[in-house]
Amino acid sequence: MNPSLQAVNTADPIVSVRGVSKTYPGGFQALKRVDLDIRRGEIFALLGPNGAGKTTLISIVCGIAKPSEGVVLADGHDTERDYRLAREAIGLVPQELHTDAFETVWATVSFSRGLFGKPPNPAHIEKVLKDLSLWDKKDNKIMTLSGGMKRRVLIAKALSHEPKILFLDEPSAGVDVELRHDMWRMVRKLREGGTTIILTTHYIEEAEDMADRIGVINHGELIVVEDKDVLMRKLGKKQLTLTLQHTLRSLPEALAGWPLELSGNGLTLTYTFDTQKEETGIADLLRTLAGQGIDFKDLQSSESSLEDIFVSLVHKKQETPA
Repeated sequence: MNPSLQAVNTADPIVSVRGVSKTYPGGFQALKRVDLDIRRGEIFALLGPNGAGKTTLISIVCGIAKPSEGVVLADGHDTERDYRLAREAIGLVPQELHTDAFETVWATVSFSRGLFGKPPNPAHIEKVLKDLSLWDKKDNKIMTLSGGMKRRVLIAKALSHEPKILFLDEPSAGVDVELRHDMWRMVRKLREGGTTIILTTHYIEEAEDMADRIGVINHGELIVVEDKDVLMRKLGKKQLTLTLQHTLRSLPEALAGWPLELSGNGLTLTYTFDTQKEETGIADLLRTLAGQGIDFKDLQSSESSLEDIFVSLVHKKQETPA
């Protein structure tokens, strides 16, 4: 039996990407040998700058685009050889607001369910519309809705056939705060019910709040995939900021080897230390400062955010010679 068609158990990844590359006719390589497993029931955030390859990867997993090489399995089904079964497992909320302008909300969401060969289920459609605060708009034509409401309809369409995997491609782009909160509330509820969520977002604080794991893609390469908490521990840094009693024109020689930064006005010293090390070095630093006669009147500590880590990863990759 073809291994791509064998049944899978709950220990298997629900999405498996192996050696996937995508090169367009003009020669542009959008993806370069990507390997990725998405676990069942997790929220996975795929981060990357514009043009990094996020949407291309999603399009390939969803069967919208074909890879130049490599294999993708969705819920155990090869997305090329067994397209229909693979696609049935997937709901996609795209970036673009493409909707059936002259149809009603109820009709377009119900029609989307039928496209996947699912029998009518008015109770499910009602639940989805109510979860997305669309119930009172069910008889409205799409063309009469606001941009935020149209975005809700896209999400409803993606959920109409009860997919096991939900892709959210920049779902917060251009939406109001209320919809954003509704959407993340719904995402958590879906995950509790066993749905696997894969999202791309420019709102990195959302990924930090929502995701179980983080993947960072840049120039078509997956440069890191890690549990969010592990990533924050491994790559996060802490800083101690000291407000000085008196202006310091330059760092004394005794402090030259320390990871210190003196502010332009000479009144702030920032010490950066590794969260992974047992010894922070703070006690030694404070003793050295006292020995140099440098007094401070206040000190504050801070920790790297996911955004800081993301920016440092992307910049590091860009600076690495080919």
